[in-house]
Amino acid sequence: MGLGGASLEALFIEPNFIRRGGGRRLVEHARRLNGPLVVSVNEQNPKALEFYIACGFEVIARSPVDDGGRPFPLLHMRDTSVISSASNGSEGRL
Repeated sequence: MGLGGASLEALFIEPNFIRRGGGRRLVEHARRLNGPLVVSVNEQNPKALEFYIACGFEVIARSPVDDGGRPFPLLHMRDTSVISSASNGSEGRL
């Protein structure tokens, strides 16, 4: 996993260990370190998109090219898990 502040820059799991909870644990660790996160996902990687949605991210923007200007569209996502847990209806209660 690579972090740049609150930006999740890279997350790779050995194929033999996919779907065993390691990716989710790494995301949770990054949240503990930095709070709500942002991540950009290659639109042509539906499994990664599915993973981040399952971890509580939502798509907020799309770029038709990657950071290097290559034709790999990116979906920019933000972490809503912290937002939704903070807005669970308990604010303002005495």
